[in-house]
Amino acid sequence: MKGDNKKQQYRINEQIRVPEVRIVGEDIESAVMPTRNALRLAEDKGVDLVEISPNAQPPVCRLIDYSKFLYQQKKKAKELKAKQVKVEVKEIRFGPQTGEADYAFKLKHAQEFLTDGNKVKAYVFFKGRSIVFKEQGEVLLLRFANDLEELAKVESMPSLEGKKMFLTLAPKKAGAPKKSQQRRDNEAAEAQAKAEAKAREEAEGPNPNSPFAGLAEKLAAKEEE
Repeated sequence: MKGDNKKQQYRINEQIRVPEVRIVGEDIESAVMPTRNALRLAEDKGVDLVEISPNAQPPVCRLIDYSKFLYQQKKKAKELKAKQVKVEVKEIRFGPQTGEADYAFKLKHAQEFLTDGNKVKAYVFFKGRSIVFKEQGEVLLLRFANDLEELAKVESMPSLEGKKMFLTLAPKKAGAPKKSQQRRDNEAAEAQAKAEAKAREEAEGPNPNSPFAGLAEKLAAKEEE
């Protein structure tokens, strides 16, 4: 520790009163020994004996300068915090009779929110007597979820709370986006059409009007000459 007056978060040196400990450290083979021997070894190396796992049997202690140890712990905590992604919930409001242009505009915003790793809470607000269109609002929210299925998963289905009907979407984990059923059907149809076209070409044989027609035969005849 050597003059470190910071508030201690771990027991060190003479504060460790158990009869024996397991020591670890740089260039040190892990071993169980009496605590007095571990303290003597730490003193010989000019470092501290820091208890890092007090609940282990026996407790685990590290041979390291206590100030350096605190710095390493602080650095690890900072790196861990930096890796943590703060997820926000972005709200998107619709009316029960939202037009196509407004819908497309809000859909684009939702895509951006989800791509950034945020949740989306979409809701339809029923003003006055528009509550009679609640089924229309539910259809709109389900369409919204379907249009975003490659980026999001439904966390909660449409539910009416007072004058608002909510739908919550959470971003999918990073990776290849899941294709919609319509997209899969289109790709399957395209692949089938290509396969059928290729089969027709093979069945009909080479096109006699093609500039390459009979090229193989001409080359073979030239080789024979």
